Amino acid sequence: MVGNLEDRYIRRSIASLAFEGGKIAFVSGPRQCGKTTVGRLFMAERSASRYATWDDIDFRRIWIKSPKSIIRFEDVSEGGGRPLVVLDEIHKARGWKRTLKGVYDTLDAPCDILVTGSARLDVYKRGGESLLGRNVSFRLHPFSLGEIGGGTLPTPEAVLERTFAGPAPAPVRRKSQEILLQLLEYGGFPEPFLRQSARFARIWRRGRTEKIVREDLRDLSRIPELSRVEMLTALLPERAGHALGIQSLREDLEVSFDTVKRWIDYLKELFYVFEIKPYAKSIPRSLKKEGKLFMWDWSEVEAEGSRFENLVACHLLKAVDFWTDTGEGTFGLQYLKDKEKREVDFLITRDRKPWLAIECKIKDTAPNPAFRSFVPRIGCDRFLQLVRDPGIRLPVEAGASRGLIVSAADFLAQLP
Repeated sequence: MVGNLEDRYIRRSIASLAFEGGKIAFVSGPRQCGKTTVGRLFMAERSASRYATWDDIDFRRIWIKSPKSIIRFEDVSEGGGRPLVVLDEIHKARGWKRTLKGVYDTLDAPCDILVTGSARLDVYKRGGESLLGRNVSFRLHPFSLGEIGGGTLPTPEAVLERTFAGPAPAPVRRKSQEILLQLLEYGGFPEPFLRQSARFARIWRRGRTEKIVREDLRDLSRIPELSRVEMLTALLPERAGHALGIQSLREDLEVSFDTVKRWIDYLKELFYVFEIKPYAKSIPRSLKKEGKLFMWDWSEVEAEGSRFENLVACHLLKAVDFWTDTGEGTFGLQYLKDKEKREVDFLITRDRKPWLAIECKIKDTAPNPAFRSFVPRIGCDRFLQLVRDPGIRLPVEAGASRGLIVSAADFLAQLP
């Protein structure tokens, strides 16, 4: 079974957590991951709606001269609900938060406002005032196995219960494995995944990177050396799943350490890469600063093992962001490593406490020895070793903690 891939997973949460409470909904996420589609689906449900993007010169003039005019509706019909305004990429405007705050605070009649952007909407602070108490923020991710498979949006407790309770029926598991292999090949961004064409995917990836560097990064940073940043983006995929070695990148690019670090920070804000940090509490001789780098589009990663680990990282990040944004708790994604080079690929924390440790393997069904070193010590009750191959399910233990060596598709299908 394949879900309705147009109706994205966060729509109900936006409606219930933001619009029903009269709040502005902020939706941020990578370029071309489906934010505009979310807005247009909401618009299709309303009797009165309006879409505006900062890329439209006419809208820029209206926003500068009379921003309140974009929320005036004279054609609201009975039974159509409140009107909706979708504002796309307005974070590129100077003082956009101050302007939006003024619009919101002086509404003549109820109106829902949805703000979307391909950069984190909390980083554009050019003189803007706080919208604290007026907005609810959501992060939209590309497709994942669970979303494509048409599953529900489970709570964290339901994910653990389903995973450890037993395997899904064989047809469901076969379908999940098929989707996993498609995701590994084409990535999770809607357009290349739905096209299922390797040639199209290569062209699409090149265009997306160029737009991020030549348009989004230019608007965010005013960096003059865009060609050097493009060289950086060519080097990053081969470092996915590994320690973020800024020193080696500095040497390759022949720029300063601080310059490379600043460029990578910009690429994080623009959802091109993300970094996870080591978990250090209760672990003697733990690494504390050495982050691991991952791509938002794992299909850019060529190495088989690194691409699989990157796919898992993106699925886990999507789950922890969704659970945090929808009030299930404060979830985080980290990893475990000490100075003896023992490592577990991922650790999900819940309210800053270890919740689930996860290791990734292509074929290896022997449990990672690092589980016994880390899991009991940090007080993590559950752990998983995800294997790319299908048909695997082996219970294991590490002290009092329960674990599974399980096919990755079986577990990832449970996640949002």
